[in-house]
Parts: sequence; structure tokens; C-alpha cells
Amino acid sequence: MASPYLENPVDIGAQIVQRALRRERVIRDKQNPLAFSDEHLYERYRFSSGGMLYLCRLLEPHIKNPTRRSHATTVPQMICIALRFFASGTYLYEVGDAEKLSKNTVCRTIRRVVIALQRYINTFIAFPGHLPTVAIKDGFSKIAGFPRVIGAIDCMHIPISTPTKQIEADYLNRNATHSLNVQITCDHQCMITSLDARWPGSMLDTQIFEKSSLCQRFQEGLFDGLLVGDRTYACQSFLMTPYPDPETKPQNDFNIALSQTRLKIDTTFAILKARFNCLRDLRVSPERASQIVGACVILHNIATIRKERVPNEYQLPPDDIDPFTQDHPTGRGVRDAITAEYFS
Repeated sequence: MASPYLENPVDIGAQIVQRALRRERVIRDKQNPLAFSDEHLYERYRFSSGGMLYLCRLLEPHIKNPTRRSHATTVPQMICIALRFFASGTYLYEVGDAEKLSKNTVCRTIRRVVIALQRYINTFIAFPGHLPTVAIKDGFSKIAGFPRVIGAIDCMHIPISTPTKQIEADYLNRNATHSLNVQITCDHQCMITSLDARWPGSMLDTQIFEKSSLCQRFQEGLFDGLLVGDRTYACQSFLMTPYPDPETKPQNDFNIALSQTRLKIDTTFAILKARFNCLRDLRVSPERASQIVGACVILHNIATIRKERVPNEYQLPPDDIDPFTQDHPTGRGVRDAITAEYFS
């Protein structure tokens, strides 16, 4: 029975239980945003504490404030600000509210981190990858038995703000929205191995590939292996695409194996956009958007190398295929030879 003489009339037994179940308060250093659990950090920043400490060490020489005067932001705070924006894609003032900083500080900090990450673009993005070529071929071959593959290729559209009138029409895609058309290749582990984020949304995938340095290097014979792509691309001696109208079982089997193999690039796109929601709508100019895409790709590769958690839910992008392109005779010859040797 509750005592009428107690200020808070609760049974003594209940009070004892309450005290026993009361959680111990944990005092965290507000200047150290990494003093939280990995679960907390991952939900907000997409990296564990170990991953974020790695980023701090990597970027500190390029972003550290020379003084702590006027309560300048620390390197961990800067990393958290940028990662929260990349991960959430929300407005800058909302990032500022979450991190208890002004919108202007958030904007400057994101810019500094993006520019710092650009310094490592050739370190973390390399074709055909960081593994030996033989290992990459073997990894792709284990998917569906398709031989000699060293990369899967495709493009994805990144929505951006309306550009200036002089160039606005160039960035209108087939859906009448403004975007960048970003070319990416990946390996069998969903590591991004090349990136071309310069082109407006009106450019076709095959046009971007033909203008890319990757295509030129393949034409010069610098790689021992093949790319796989969809029917957007012309079949070439180094780029395999499906038979447009398979007439035999071997041709159909070729198409199935190629489709299963190139699914890695769709999975890579899905994971990239699930990790960094800002890529679903970048409310910035084309130039800034290109730099942010590069920063997110570098972070994706760092996360993949460090085996950071993959987002629990991600959706494969819908098929959005440009008009079919005429295949090259040499490409048809290589495709027929692969079909005869591996799928007959």
C-alpha cells in the first residue's frame, strides 16, 4: 500500500525496482562526436568509429583549422558534418541544426571535405581495380561463367538544380529533368573502378563512353579483358553486350550469363545511393555536383575496402536504356567466338 507521508507516494518496493532498473548516465564529450556506439554513428554517418577515425587521419592534413580560436570546428566535427549531409541528403540548415552549427559553417565545411577527398580520387578509384586482374576475372567468372570480364559498365542520372540559361538545355534528360549522366565501372566486389561525372543529362551513355579516357585506353590495347554492358552500348571487341535477338540456345545462354554478370553494376549503384542519399537530388550546380559525386564514390570505396556495413535496404535501379546502338563487326565476331567456346 502506498504511504500517504511520502512526497511521491510509490510503494517502497516499487522505488527499489525503479532504482535497480535506472540506467547509469553516460557523460560524453560534446567536442568528440565519435564518442558514440557504432550503431549510432552508422545510422547518421554511414561509418563505424574506426572508419571515421581513418577518415580523420586521412583528411586532417587538408582540412584542419590552424587554430582553435573562436571555437573552430575540430576535424572529427568536420567529418561528421560532411558525412551527415552525404548520408541524409537533407538541407544544409537541417544538418546545421543536427550538428548545432550555422548553415554557413556547414556549407564551408562540406566544401572543404569534398575538395580534400578529391585529392585521393586516383588513389581509391583505379581501373581495373586494386586486386590482380586474374582475381577480378575469376571473381566475375564465378557469377555465371562469363569469361575474361574485368569490369561492368553503365551510367546513372544524378538530379541537380536548374543550371544557368546558357547551358540549361544540355542538362535536360529524357524525363525532362536536369541531371548529370555519370559513367561508372565496377569490379565483382562492387568496388567502383572508374568514374566520369562530367557530362550533362542529355548525353547518351554510349556517347559518354566513346569520349571517355577508359574507352581510349581500351582501344590502345592497355587492358587484357572485357567490359560487360547492356544494349545501350555498341558491342565492340572489348565491350560485350547482349544479342539483340537471340536465335539459338547458346546465344540465349550467352545473354543470360552476361545479364547476371553485369548485374554487379546495378547493385553498385543501389548501394552507393543507399549509402549517400544526397545523390538522389543534389541541389547544386553541375560543377559542384560532379565534385560531390566524386567524393561519395571515394567514400564508397573506402567503406568497401574497410568492410563497413552495407545498407540493409537498397533497391536496384529500374532499367533505363537509351536507343539501341549498332554493333561493331569486330564486336560481333568476339561475341560469337565466346558463345561458341563457352556456351555451346
